Amino acid sequence: MSIKKISETQPESFEFSKDNLQETENIIKQYPKNRKASAVLALLYLVQKQHDNWIPLAAIKYVAKFLEIPYIQVYEVATFYSMFNLAPVGKYFVQVCTTTPCMIRGTNKVLDVCKKHIAKNQNELSKNKLCSWTEVECLGSCVSAPMMQINQDYFEDLDEQKTEEIIQMLLNDKFPKPGSYRNRKNTAPEKGRTTLLEVKNA
Repeated sequence: MSIKKISETQPESFEFSKDNLQETENIIKQYPKNRKASAVLALLYLVQKQHDNWIPLAAIKYVAKFLEIPYIQVYEVATFYSMFNLAPVGKYFVQVCTTTPCMIRGTNKVLDVCKKHIAKNQNELSKNKLCSWTEVECLGSCVSAPMMQINQDYFEDLDEQKTEEIIQMLLNDKFPKPGSYRNRKNTAPEKGRTTLLEVKNA
């Protein structure tokens, strides 16, 4: 198990935005008063979403104070889960699924595009600091392989050309349209239904 990278450069402070502060209060209301600590995952998720996809140490202290729990308790959660980043990953964080279904259907070509245009190594920022990429385990969209997740959105049914187009948009600070890149609706067959074409009355 690799040690999670913690940024050497840290902001001095962190505070939730007005909207996220309201969202935080709504989340905490869902728990008993003596169980506020249960909201730690949801609050760390809000921090990461607000702070360009990574969680600074100041935010960990902020969340701990907000929930009235020890700093180390929040730190343990932030360092345990792979979904939390403790160093900058860029405005656009590209997670490429490399589990068997995606690998069989060409995820290596997706990785090659990331290495060519973003950075040679995973978890390394692009030259313009806008994005980075990393390999991840199954993202649960095997039927739409190969696929990748950018921030909170899925990009599915990829090939080398489509991946190139997506990455170039990110590098130009434009967010591409999520979903299938073979124009499928959800995970429906590309050419329509192929089974149960006739429904007979019982």
